[in-house]
Amino acid sequence: MLRKSILAFALSAALPALAADEAKLLDEARKVAVSIPPKLLEVLDEEIRKGGPESAIGVCRDKAPAMARAASEKSGWAIRRVSLKNRNPKAVPDAWEAVVLEDFDRRVAAGEKPTGLEKGELVTTDGQQIYRYMKALPTQDLCLQCHGTPDRISPAVQARLKELYPDDKAVGYSAAEVRGAITLKKPL
Repeated sequence: MLRKSILAFALSAALPALAADEAKLLDEARKVAVSIPPKLLEVLDEEIRKGGPESAIGVCRDKAPAMARAASEKSGWAIRRVSLKNRNPKAVPDAWEAVVLEDFDRRVAAGEKPTGLEKGELVTTDGQQIYRYMKALPTQDLCLQCHGTPDRISPAVQARLKELYPDDKAVGYSAAEVRGAITLKKPL
């Protein structure tokens, strides 16, 4: 009985600290996650103005992953973009990410705005505690030039996408749908 009381006391003393640590990790992850999409959209917009939407394909293909790598190195978080309807084969979600993306889709279908969708969670993988975070990336009008319905995507863009991504699943979107998410993780 004394042993159970000591264990219960130890757990009750540790829970507030764990909750504070999780709140700190959530705040840190949010800051990192919201810093990347505006930079990417700025680069995309500039590239579209210079060379049209065909030229912007290279931004998402090459510059976005490079931006994520640079942000990962700077922040200490592993960062990437994932989607249930991926274009790039490297953007396939893992099991945890797929569950979160499916939840985002359900929540949008129920009327939530995709701009506020996020999930942060402390998980244990192979005995290692990891903090995971995802923030939805909703489609904007700019995105629909490459991710929209066929009537929104020019024949030149369609041809380039077919050449680069023969198994492309990332089309057919409308504005304000969840295109995917930025995903972050950090081992603790």
